[in-house]
Amino acid sequence: MNRSVKVAVIGAGVSGLITARELKREQHNVVVFEQNTRIGGNWIYDPNTESDPLCIDPDRETVHSSLYSSLRTNLPRQLMSFRDYPFVKSESDPRMFPGHDEVLRFLDRFVEDFGVKELTRFETRVVKVEQEEEGWVVESLSMGSEMVTREVFEAVVVCSGHNSSPRVAEILGVEKWSGYQMHSHNYRVPEPFRDQVHHANTFSI
Repeated sequence: MNRSVKVAVIGAGVSGLITARELKREQHNVVVFEQNTRIGGNWIYDPNTESDPLCIDPDRETVHSSLYSSLRTNLPRQLMSFRDYPFVKSESDPRMFPGHDEVLRFLDRFVEDFGVKELTRFETRVVKVEQEEEGWVVESLSMGSEMVTREVFEAVVVCSGHNSSPRVAEILGVEKWSGYQMHSHNYRVPEPFRDQVHHANTFSI
């Protein structure tokens, strides 16, 4: 058996959870850092949107998730299963392509069944990772605290993803269009756009 090492896993989304489970199975000492109040990563629905609809302002109030209210998976639940942990149908959402809330319930069951939740430090944001002589130094900040915690690990797995940082396309002439503009990251529900029609000729390049 390989020796047990102290490992930091950054992020408690899907990749972070399965990584933590596998490392725990190998008898490693695992600590999961999660800046949110719960597990789930991108699968946590947040009705709030960013203060800048186009996600351009660097000083904007950011929101992690890009989920919209009616979102369903584009993969059947069989393909979203783990090899030894099937994503079975439930009474709450028996569809083959379930909604985002059903995916989150699946992940909640996963962490409970494999004891991943107790490995996780919630409301803790990693602000720096650096390799030094003694190992990998992870600096983190707990919500509501201004004191940075410094901890040494023998290994670090970064599972923070990239979907929380919207990419903005450069479209020639878009500034000439007088209509409302927003990034899809900020779309949640259709009601604000009801009965709105813009003619194609109002935007010209």
